[in-house]
Amino acid sequence: MMQVIDRRLDGRNKSAVNRQRFIQRFKGQIKKAVAEAIAGRSIMDIDSGEKVSIPTRDISEPTFHHGQGGSREAIHPGNIDFITGDLVDRPPPGGPDKGGKASNEGEGEDEFTFELSREEFLNFFFEDLELPNLVKTQLATLIKHKSVRAGYASNGTPSNINVIRSLRGALGRRIALSSPYAEQIRELERELEDLLQTSAQDAPRVLEIKTVIARLKEKIQHIPFIDTFDIRYNNRIKQPKPTTQAVMFCLMDVSGSMDEARKDIAKRFFILLYLFLTRTYEKIQVVFIRHHTIATEVDEEDFFHSRETGGTVVSSALELMHDIIRERYPTSDWNIYAAQASDGDNWNDDSPKCRDLLISGIMPLVQYYAYIEITPELHQSLWEEYLTVKAAFPNFAIQHIETPADIYPVFRELFKKQTA
Repeated sequence: MMQVIDRRLDGRNKSAVNRQRFIQRFKGQIKKAVAEAIAGRSIMDIDSGEKVSIPTRDISEPTFHHGQGGSREAIHPGNIDFITGDLVDRPPPGGPDKGGKASNEGEGEDEFTFELSREEFLNFFFEDLELPNLVKTQLATLIKHKSVRAGYASNGTPSNINVIRSLRGALGRRIALSSPYAEQIRELERELEDLLQTSAQDAPRVLEIKTVIARLKEKIQHIPFIDTFDIRYNNRIKQPKPTTQAVMFCLMDVSGSMDEARKDIAKRFFILLYLFLTRTYEKIQVVFIRHHTIATEVDEEDFFHSRETGGTVVSSALELMHDIIRERYPTSDWNIYAAQASDGDNWNDDSPKCRDLLISGIMPLVQYYAYIEITPELHQSLWEEYLTVKAAFPNFAIQHIETPADIYPVFRELFKKQTA
């Protein structure tokens, strides 16, 4: 009889495949947990994993096994107190392994805790926004060019002359040109020394040697100390370098017409922009500005959940943003993004002022500005004025949003692959 033992190791991706099957099977419960997590998370903490609890009854599976079958009796080892037929009392309360305190109301069951990785969590988040796979996996990368040193060049401006490199080249040239003359001088000096040590000196030969030595030294003296082709200039080239820091301005209308549902859509929009920026920049800051008739800079908790309300003057938020940029975020060091969410209701006389503020003050400073109008109703004066801004600046996006699924069109142009 031949016995075969399979000692092959499991496939390296076997656990990953099983994990994906598990996620697919319990997609409904996981998606619900992700939605609850998004509602309770900070924008800046959105891209970490999440623990998902699934009731044990939902993960139980039917199995086949051999039953004991028939009638049987068994005596467990260590039994010295009971014989067959005895009734066993319940253990007294308060033992070392006691459970929680008893209650006459409520019920529960064990749960299975499953931890989603960062990528799995984001996949569920993007799926809820109905983003295509291309956007999930290929996000645009913004590249800037930085001037860096790249050796030396023979041509350049006088301000870029490298003195040390130029003198080093001149010294090397002089050594190379004078080397043959110096070798001849050394040979003639040795011959002259030998002649002077002999008693019968050859006066004509001595004079000839001295004349030749003087002529060779004169040639060495005539070698230029520095020549034009000795001069070297610091060379600089433009090298692609990913930008390292950005600031994201979140501007939201919190007047009476912006209810919690509209604020939730706005939060999803801000989260999507934040995720894009974190994949592009090493360092990012977020500035939250809320406004009704006046604008204030707040933290995220107040931004989404404060109950303060009032009328609507959108220009107050734009003016505050412009002031913050000038004070804290110089455009030479920061890449500036802005996202504005509103229901479009604004004081009519204020909408032209918003247009002028954007065109003359803000848009020349920002990389991208996105405005979303969250309303099922007709557009108002603010939308019409913002269309003028969109026509003047290609980095200004304006979209009408009713549901989370409508957010993607705003980002379609931003995320698309740039052609040469």
